[in-house]
Amino acid sequence: MKETLSMLTRYNAWANRVMFDAVAALPAGEATRPRTSLFRNMVHTLNHNYVIGLIWQAHLQQREHGFAARNTPDHPPLEELRRSQELLDAWYISQSDTLAEAALAERLSFTLIGGSKGEMSRAEMLLHIVTHCSYHRGFVADLFFQVPARPPTMDLPVYLRERRA
Repeated sequence: MKETLSMLTRYNAWANRVMFDAVAALPAGEATRPRTSLFRNMVHTLNHNYVIGLIWQAHLQQREHGFAARNTPDHPPLEELRRSQELLDAWYISQSDTLAEAALAERLSFTLIGGSKGEMSRAEMLLHIVTHCSYHRGFVADLFFQVPARPPTMDLPVYLRERRA
């Protein structure tokens, strides 16, 4: 489990970098152009991933996160968000690398934004972050077609091939 989580948190950080690079390379204004989407634009969607990452970081640390919603009303500039996401990704990688198997199996209780109570293992929480980010990077990839532009390829086999090269 530990080895898989370590690989997946690294994959998540890599895929986030690939997506941020691709969004930054779009023509001026496209990343924040209003679109038909749950999160208004590409950067706000990436901000949602960041906010969720902070929320689950707090759950893993067994502390309050201070968020009342799953996103903030607005988002920081793309480069600021990228730097913040990179720091958070490094924290998640550190968790997957340093927590012992027993700690990864430990079940933690938390309260979701909507008030529902939950309980998951630390390993399940780390896996949730990876799958959640993948899901919403897919939203951003779909928005590329509205530019129109080709979205980046961020599949796990591509990451594994590049990592082994």
